[in-house]
Amino acid sequence: MKDWSAAPAGFGDAERIAARRLAGAAEKVPLLDLSSQHASIRAELDAAIARVVGSGRYILGEQVAAFEKALAAYCGATGAVGMSSGTDALLVSLQALDVGPGDEVVTTPFTFFATAGVIHRLGARPVFADIEPDGLNIAPAALAGAVSGKTKAVIPVHIFGQCADMEPILDECSRRGVAVVEDACQAIGADIGGRRAGTMGCLAAFSFFPTKNLGALGDAGAVTAMDSSLLERVRALRVHGESSRYVHREVGINGRLDELQAAILLVKLAHLEEYQSARIRNAARYAELFAEASLAADELRLPAALPGRRHVFHQYVVRARDRDRLVEHLHSRGIGCAVYYPRPLHLQECFGYLGYKEGDFPVAEQACREVLALPIYPELTAVHAEAVVAAVAGFYGRRV
Repeated sequence: MKDWSAAPAGFGDAERIAARRLAGAAEKVPLLDLSSQHASIRAELDAAIARVVGSGRYILGEQVAAFEKALAAYCGATGAVGMSSGTDALLVSLQALDVGPGDEVVTTPFTFFATAGVIHRLGARPVFADIEPDGLNIAPAALAGAVSGKTKAVIPVHIFGQCADMEPILDECSRRGVAVVEDACQAIGADIGGRRAGTMGCLAAFSFFPTKNLGALGDAGAVTAMDSSLLERVRALRVHGESSRYVHREVGINGRLDELQAAILLVKLAHLEEYQSARIRNAARYAELFAEASLAADELRLPAALPGRRHVFHQYVVRARDRDRLVEHLHSRGIGCAVYYPRPLHLQECFGYLGYKEGDFPVAEQACREVLALPIYPELTAVHAEAVVAAVAGFYGRRV
């Protein structure tokens, strides 16, 4: 067993005994515990909120500008534009590339609905490509077959906190003259080959929904880019396409980031690397605990942190045999868990007009039958981590 004593929440024999008692009792381990995170920085949050309230400026003021600058620096991007949500960040990114009727946009069927929803909203056609079985991101080999003469853009999704295999994706899209928009909504701070999410495509969309690694106290998002002209167009699109006061060269949306959310995000951004490190540490702890449980490969597969990538574990997603019964088992023992995602996008009723059928994307479909997210939040204690593992192992007839 690795010595976890250097970590803030280390193991000891007493903690192990307590954890086993937790697993056998009805003590709850939540999937996420935002109240604990916010309690530790409550004074900073209160001061930030008070500054905004006292400023009299609540839309697109100093806090938004400061957050945009700090976010761009964190990602290594030329600039950032604060948005009202990750969905709107994706939407205006495609608008800035002139995606519209008659165009196709290729993406993964294994992602949150918004990735494909924004394509449809612009009158373009979502086209799906299957995923890789390990990282669960879009497979470059499948992508090559999905791109056509009608393809205007490709949206690789950095799922669960790990970047897609970007080099072959960028190479293929460059060769075909196709734009790349990163869906980095789950992957702030992730990188591949030393390049951070949000700096590899033409544009990138981030979400700061409260459950994200960097979460607001409501909806919020951002777009990053390396191209200043694209950033300026996004900046106009978020205010109804306004290029100067009451001058509209095109129709945009009301996608502005609130000053209050920007102030909160500025506070939390200063702590983000601390949170990221804790998530990565918790994932390593899980890996060791599950190894000790000696579960068979066909019972439980752990998430793969692929070579050359920094996985920031927005979610800790295992592949589980008899997943739905395992969910019931965990919930009955007060262990938080969730399924992201139970149905691939190509089988959603609203996308029936695309003509896809079951079996078209077998890797994504199998993932939807097996994936299960376990608690990974930064404040997860070592005791609770062992309780989670004990409950999972117990389902498969193992004792730890």
